[in-house]
Amino acid sequence: MIRDRYKPLPQVSVCAGGCYVGSPLNPKFVKITSPAIDVMTDLERIPPATVEPHDSLHHANQAMNLRGVRLLLVTEKNGRISGVVTATDLLGEKPVRVAQGRGARREELEVRDVMTPLDDMEAIEMADVVRSEVGHIVATLKNCGRQHTLVVDRDSEAGKQTLRGIFSASQIARQLGIDLSTHEFARTFAEIEAAFAGV
Repeated sequence: MIRDRYKPLPQVSVCAGGCYVGSPLNPKFVKITSPAIDVMTDLERIPPATVEPHDSLHHANQAMNLRGVRLLLVTEKNGRISGVVTATDLLGEKPVRVAQGRGARREELEVRDVMTPLDDMEAIEMADVVRSEVGHIVATLKNCGRQHTLVVDRDSEAGKQTLRGIFSASQIARQLGIDLSTHEFARTFAEIEAAFAGV
């Protein structure tokens, strides 16, 4: 059946001296006026990096390192998103404060203890993203004081949203050609703004 319906595609030799990793690991460079969608991680094309609320902080950190990301979606078994957890949430002062407040050890904490619940987050609608430029996204991230923001598609009839993408300040910086030496919020945006200004 397969042999009758599908013919094998022609194959070529892989050129060791001229074969490069492309998108999404090496995304294209952008300018402030580039379409915003050029810097969005499109979750229709790239599977999201996820953890569950009861996972350990160590497990979440390993998942980040494995995927090369600094944000994980926290999802329930049914696929519903309950929040997000960032590298800062895992490695910053938050776990220490939470552990001290509970009289527990850091190793006893779970992702749900340090994540940002979905109720505390805002998102950008995809309809606005497709009409925007990279500069709009940088201004939005800076205004909300976050390294990341979510992009949602609204299904008015069903009364729900679907997560469509993620914007990351560090991803935008990479696509601007900025070699970030820090993931600290203020310096990241200072370097992005300097790139925009041609400094």
